[in-house]
Amino acid sequence: MVLALVATGLLAFGLWVHHMFATGLPRLGYAFYTAASMTVAIPSGIQIFCWIATMWSGRPRFAVPMLYVVGFIITFVIGGLSGVMVASVPLDLQMHDTYFVVAHFHYVLIGGAVFPLLGVVTYWFPKITGRMMSERLGRWGFGLLFAAFNLTFMPMHWTGLMGMPRRVYTYPAGMGWDVLNLVSTIGA
Repeated sequence: MVLALVATGLLAFGLWVHHMFATGLPRLGYAFYTAASMTVAIPSGIQIFCWIATMWSGRPRFAVPMLYVVGFIITFVIGGLSGVMVASVPLDLQMHDTYFVVAHFHYVLIGGAVFPLLGVVTYWFPKITGRMMSERLGRWGFGLLFAAFNLTFMPMHWTGLMGMPRRVYTYPAGMGWDVLNLVSTIGA
């Protein structure tokens, strides 16, 4: 696990450049940055399997904090899989500035930061304040957040693959994005 974390940190020095593929980088660098962007899946996968093995060999209680941990793993894996896709230069050039990138970004950052943070808050709040939180309300909160998050951002993968550009304030009707955008709006 420690070596996987170190490897992720080292690969990150070349990983971030996959955000710059469409800026006119020298072609020689594409291979290096693509390799770093795809290779980071190996230590990330090791970390994910370590987390799952830790839960598997323990006696997990699926209280609200653990639900956020499971939600984190699911969303982070989806974000990682879409990240491997945009690590490929030809795919990245096609999907750059589409909603696919918006979906990937949110799955990695929200999945990687917000879900664990909410798990930490729900775990430590009673220990810090001496007041218990409602388990039932916590489950409802997690369920609504997880469902709404996936309902908002999962369709963006498909609209991005269909070519829907980001940073446009309105789109003409009949482009095939209407239903997916409605689903995303309902999720939001």
